[in-house]
Amino acid sequence: MASLGPTIDQLIDAFRCLPGVGPKSAQRMTFHLLERQRDGGERLVKALEQALSKVQHCERCRVLSETTICNRCNDTERRQDQLCIVEMPSDILSIEQATHYKGLYFVLSGHLSPLDGIGPEALGIPKLITLFEKQTVKEVILATNPTVEGEATAHYISQLAKAQKILITRLAHGIPLGGELEYVDSGTLSHAFSGRESI
Repeated sequence: MASLGPTIDQLIDAFRCLPGVGPKSAQRMTFHLLERQRDGGERLVKALEQALSKVQHCERCRVLSETTICNRCNDTERRQDQLCIVEMPSDILSIEQATHYKGLYFVLSGHLSPLDGIGPEALGIPKLITLFEKQTVKEVILATNPTVEGEATAHYISQLAKAQKILITRLAHGIPLGGELEYVDSGTLSHAFSGRESI
């Protein structure tokens, strides 16, 4: 790519740190901000500076929070004996918007991936073991993604929970509501068939 000047090149390159943003998208964002949205760019800079200086991880559940202990962990109305384990903070929002779940969470911020150097320490597993050992958690709900890595992570955590005699449940995987069998991939159909329930 031809250079547009060091400042513009630096901004384009900075946008590329975002997931799914390639060179063309980064160029479009840069030109849009500089040509049409300078006020929006200033708001973006201020919001980013504030977020980077104020947002940290909750010491209990590892979700992004502006306080040492997040609002959910501090909420005495939430069930203290249920712990839903998710891969990313965004998964919590999805669960909260779609369900009536009122327990606690634990965010792994990824999944086990030895090839990428992501082991138990990086996922906060020692902190999770400490939670299990306190004997306040009676049910662990595994809500990791239905990928090979997500399944391996769920299996690893389930073994840790079983060692503490904690009930382990897993989110059901199967045919989406309104889906048609002929359009469902074979892996999903196989999983749904083997996990069928009596009615």
